[in-house]
Amino acid sequence: MPLKPDPTFYPSPASAIEGPPEELAYVVTLNTSDNGGPAKPDALTVVDVKDGSSTKGQVVGRLDMPNVGDELHHFGWNACSSALCPWAPHPHVERRYLLVPGLRSSRIHVVDVKENPAEPKLVKVVEAEELAKRTGYSRPHTVHCGPDGLYMSALGNPAGDGPGGVFLLDHDDFSPLGQWEIDRGPQNLAYDVWWNIGYDTLLTSEWGTPNMVEDGLNPELLGQYGHQLHVWDLKKRRHTQAIDLGAEQQMVLELRPAHDPTKPYGFVGVVVSTADLSASVWLWERKPDGTVGVTKVIEIPPEPAETEQLPPALQPFGAVPPLITDIALSVDDKTLLVSCWGTGELKRYDVTDPRNPKETGSVHLGGIVRRAAHPAADQLNGGPQMVEMSRDGKRVYLTNSLYASWDKQFYPAGIDGWMVKLDINGDMAVDPDFFVEYDGERPHQIRLQGGDASSDSYCFPS
Repeated sequence: MPLKPDPTFYPSPASAIEGPPEELAYVVTLNTSDNGGPAKPDALTVVDVKDGSSTKGQVVGRLDMPNVGDELHHFGWNACSSALCPWAPHPHVERRYLLVPGLRSSRIHVVDVKENPAEPKLVKVVEAEELAKRTGYSRPHTVHCGPDGLYMSALGNPAGDGPGGVFLLDHDDFSPLGQWEIDRGPQNLAYDVWWNIGYDTLLTSEWGTPNMVEDGLNPELLGQYGHQLHVWDLKKRRHTQAIDLGAEQQMVLELRPAHDPTKPYGFVGVVVSTADLSASVWLWERKPDGTVGVTKVIEIPPEPAETEQLPPALQPFGAVPPLITDIALSVDDKTLLVSCWGTGELKRYDVTDPRNPKETGSVHLGGIVRRAAHPAADQLNGGPQMVEMSRDGKRVYLTNSLYASWDKQFYPAGIDGWMVKLDINGDMAVDPDFFVEYDGERPHQIRLQGGDASSDSYCFPS
C-alpha cells in the first residue's frame, strides 16, 4: 500500500490536464468465428501510443481470457481521482487494476497492470453465479470508480429480463457487495451509470434488457427500447426522477457529466429517432428547485442512400442513420466528440456554452455506405464507435466494433477490426502513421494508462 495517493490521481480537472501524456492504451477485443459463434477467447490488448517509440501504433502486449464467449465490453479502473474526495474512505488505493466485464458471459475479470503495464495479469474472475447470488443481476456493462466503491451497471437479471440496475464491488477484493438501489421507483431498463459528484446526484440511462438486445436490433421492439434518463440521490440510493425523452428517442446510452464538480450538468447520446432516423445529444442540468431538466442540443440527420447500398435492416428506410454510439467530453468541459457509427463520422463540438454547441470539425472513417478510407488503409468497414480522449484533450483514439449481433446487422459484410488516432489540438487530423489492424478480432473499449477523459471524477474545481 503506498504511503501517498497514486500520482495519477488529480484533485481537479486542470491538474489532470497538466499531467504527463499517455504511453499505453488498453483495448478489449471480441473474437468470433465466421458463423458468429465464439472462436477463441476475447482479449485485453496493449497498444504503444508513446511519441518517439519504435513500436508506436503496435500491439505490444496481450492477455487472452480463460474462457470463450465473454464479449468483453466497457471496462475501467479500480480507482481514480475520486479517491481524493474529502469523504473518501479509500484515499490511498492505487490505479492498478482493470475491471473487465463480459457482457455475454456475466463474468468480471480483474486484471493487474502494475508490475509490467504492457503485460497484464489476470488475478481474479467473478463468475456469473456469484454475481447473480450477490446482486440478482447479470450482463455487467459499465464500471466507474467512485470514492466509496466500484459502481457497475448491469442490463438485467440472470433470465435476461428486467430490471437492470447498478451494483457495487468492494474496493479491496472486488467481490460483489449487492444491489446499489434502495428504492428504484419506476426504473426497469439500464445501461450507463455516472454522477454529478458535487451535487450528490447519480444518473442512469437505458438500452434494453438482455433479451431485447442480445440477438440484435429487433424492429418489432422499436418504441420499447430505452428512452428515459433516471435521476437518483447518490447518498440515499433512491430514485428521485424519471425523465422521458419521448418514445421515438430510442436507446439513451452514454452519460458524460461535466468534470468540474461545481457544474451540475452533462450530456447523453441517443442512438436513433424512429420519427426520422436522426440521432441526438441532450443536455441535462440541475434546476434551481433541485430537479433535473433535459434539452436536446444536437441533432444529426440521416444520410440518403440507395436501397442496394444498405443492409437489410435499413433497406425499408432508404437512408443511413448516424447511430450515435459514443460521446466523449474533454476534461476542461469545452469539447464534445460524437461518434456516428452508421455514417462513419466523428464530429467535434465546442460546448463551452453547453446549451449552444457549435460544430468545429468532422472526420469520416468507414461508414455503412461511405466506407471512407484511412491514409494507411483502403476502404474501411465499421465506423467510429468507441471514443477515448486524452486528458489534455489533444488526442483521440477510435475503434470500430459495437456488439457482435449488431455488427452483423449493420455491417453484414463483416467487421475488420481497427484502431486509429486523431490529433485534435486545433484542426482535426487523422494520424496517417497510426493504424492498428486487429486481424480476425474486433476492438471495442479503450482505456488510457494513467486515466483519460472518461474514467475519472474530480472532487475540486479547476
